[in-house]
Amino acid sequence: MRILRVGATWLVVDKPSGFLSVPGRVQHDSVVNRVRAAYPLARGPIAPHRLDMDTSGVMVCALTPEAHRHISIQFQERTVAKRYHALLAAPVDRPSEGLIDLPMRLDVERRPYQIVDLAQGKSAQTRYRILEVRPHTTPDGRSMDVALVEFEPITGRSHQLRVHSADPRGLGAPILGDDLYAGDHARSAPRLMLHASMLAFDDPETGERV
Repeated sequence: MRILRVGATWLVVDKPSGFLSVPGRVQHDSVVNRVRAAYPLARGPIAPHRLDMDTSGVMVCALTPEAHRHISIQFQERTVAKRYHALLAAPVDRPSEGLIDLPMRLDVERRPYQIVDLAQGKSAQTRYRILEVRPHTTPDGRSMDVALVEFEPITGRSHQLRVHSADPRGLGAPILGDDLYAGDHARSAPRLMLHASMLAFDDPETGERV
């Protein structure tokens, strides 16, 4: 885990794929515990948000309860800007950019799966932009075309980008390496090819945009 930037009451880290954001019941090694080890004077819950275990990328951590509360409110009020990049199985037969608006909920019979439910799901919205189509070689040596897609989630539902990619009412093209939603494409990459590439928030102390 790399530390990318440090403020007076916060820091931003680059979380690896396959690494927990917060401690689990069995696995305790996590972003939160490593921050506590590196900053023994840190207080409070540390993590005002989380990334899925298989997602890599930027994550902000708070070093004081006040900073945690301030940044958490920004996430709740959707003033934090977030951007992700992903490799999807091509072709993506959709306009080059647009908005996916598909409510989601937990599939209680198949936890931790999330599903689109237009009647009972919670609001889930994602802006997307298809950047390019490029060749890709799978771990077993097969060649295929993949699409590099940029996502800006407006809401923050669990597995939102993964479901909005794979569902035929969304982009209809799963993220490579997704062992939950990609089906035959789950083994097309050595890991989930989803990376949190940008995060912008207001510094709790100065109010400046970070």
